[in-house]
Amino acid sequence: MTGTPYLLSFLDLISSHLAFMIEGLPVTLSLTAYGMGLGFLLGLPLAILRVYCGRAGKLLVASYERIMRSVPALVLIFVFYFGVHTSVIEIPGFLAVALALGLCSSGYQSQVFRGALESVGSGQMDAARSLGMGRLQAIRFVIVPQALRFALPSWANELATMVKDTSLAFVVGVAELMRRADYVRAATYDPLIPFLLVAGIYFAIVFPITRIAGTWGQEKKRLMVGG
Repeated sequence: MTGTPYLLSFLDLISSHLAFMIEGLPVTLSLTAYGMGLGFLLGLPLAILRVYCGRAGKLLVASYERIMRSVPALVLIFVFYFGVHTSVIEIPGFLAVALALGLCSSGYQSQVFRGALESVGSGQMDAARSLGMGRLQAIRFVIVPQALRFALPSWANELATMVKDTSLAFVVGVAELMRRADYVRAATYDPLIPFLLVAGIYFAIVFPITRIAGTWGQEKKRLMVGG
């Protein structure tokens, strides 16, 4: 029984740390949403160009994809926050991180959507054209909706990666989960507990996403086999 007060005190301490860190969750989720949204808005059109555009367009898109997939997100964050912020226009840390993550993600999402577009059978385009649709109409109303469904498993994996990459916002002072964990570390001089707690929070967010991605992957296989 003598250890009970110490245990309760320890649990109270953990609870208070956890509550403080959870306050950074909306920032983490917002960065994820903005990064994935920008990546989608750029990645899908780029994928369409890569599949259906001429040789010059395909070369430009392929070059963009390689650049975005080769440059670390942290470097782009520094470019926007320190480079552009200092030389051109003041950019808040949140915006710098969202732009950097979105641009990096656009290179990966373009690859995801390109593979999905190529998974749609060529007969779908022929069938749409035979119904009187133009090429652009067929892509918009027939090919892309099917491709988006095929892309879901890989897109969900990119979402899981994005959630983890938001921790890079820590380096420019954005108060997301990782930064709040570091505040606790600085206040308590104990790095182990806050970082273990924040690892648990990331796990609680990412694990369900990866499970869903696996389920969608099985569904994709069934759709492709059925098609």
